[in-house]
Amino acid sequence: MKRLFALLTALLLLLTACAAPVSRQDREIFAMDTVIQLRVYDRDGAALDRLEAELMNLSRSLSAEDPAGGLYAINQAGGGTDAAVADLVRRAAALSQRTGGALDVGLHRASVAWGFPTGSFTVPSATDLADLDNRCGMDLISVSGDTLRLENGVELDLGAVAKGHAADRCRAILERAGVSGILSLGGNIQTVGKKPDGSDWTVALLDPSDGSSYLMTLSIPGTKAVVTSGDYQRYFERDGVRYCHILDPENLSPARSGLRAVTVVADEGFLADGLSTALFVMGRDRGIEFWRASNDFEAVWVLEDGTVTVTEGLEARTSYENAEVVRR
Repeated sequence: MKRLFALLTALLLLLTACAAPVSRQDREIFAMDTVIQLRVYDRDGAALDRLEAELMNLSRSLSAEDPAGGLYAINQAGGGTDAAVADLVRRAAALSQRTGGALDVGLHRASVAWGFPTGSFTVPSATDLADLDNRCGMDLISVSGDTLRLENGVELDLGAVAKGHAADRCRAILERAGVSGILSLGGNIQTVGKKPDGSDWTVALLDPSDGSSYLMTLSIPGTKAVVTSGDYQRYFERDGVRYCHILDPENLSPARSGLRAVTVVADEGFLADGLSTALFVMGRDRGIEFWRASNDFEAVWVLEDGTVTVTEGLEARTSYENAEVVRR
């Protein structure tokens, strides 16, 4: 009888522990060269600990500037063997081909020439850029298995896909734990699961003309990646000209496509991240045609004149009332 009572008591304690209430858990860290805000709905902070550890590891391994990271070593050696980096570059190469070269992860030397990694900004001469032309570009990068080969001194910069990849890894951690949440990795937002009350997530998009206010919100159901690329996030000005960090592979210079920002909504963070950069380089008209030929993302374009264009899949999900809606 005593043994049965003990078993019943243990079972009651277990059921009580399992029924512990879910509460909001928040954490802010600095990783991947940006402030990252994590919010999960969990019974304790264990999920946050796992997310932080994953993000700090990826921040080191995928940085072109951190001497302790694998990517830095590969750039310095002109290649190397690294399964994680090789897989990411292979996927980036496929997306580069799909976007007609608008996405290119082989532009690190050009980014350095403009001063974006260090903040020591400068405008390279036409001669300097011409000299860089044969040392930049996806065509100089090859992947075989887990081994990368970089030709003519080309260097990798995974900034256009790294945070999206990190968001995918974080999403997997939360899904395995059965935890919902919303993660902000700079311009990358990742929602996971449903809010505790069952309502949609609300994602706010900054106004490119006023970084302290919001241009609109998007209502996001369930698990999605929402990624924005714009000319107002990392830039400098010289003689009244704004130079943003998003480089056009065609001329190795800051993209001038008539846009202030592009937001992509997709199921996969890697895809949303890479496409937001590619669509910014393409410009709205080319980007719309690309969207019409695709079936795996929705988008918002903000033009230099303030015009906002959204794809039809977001028409009912945006708070912006005067957007032009494009349809297939």
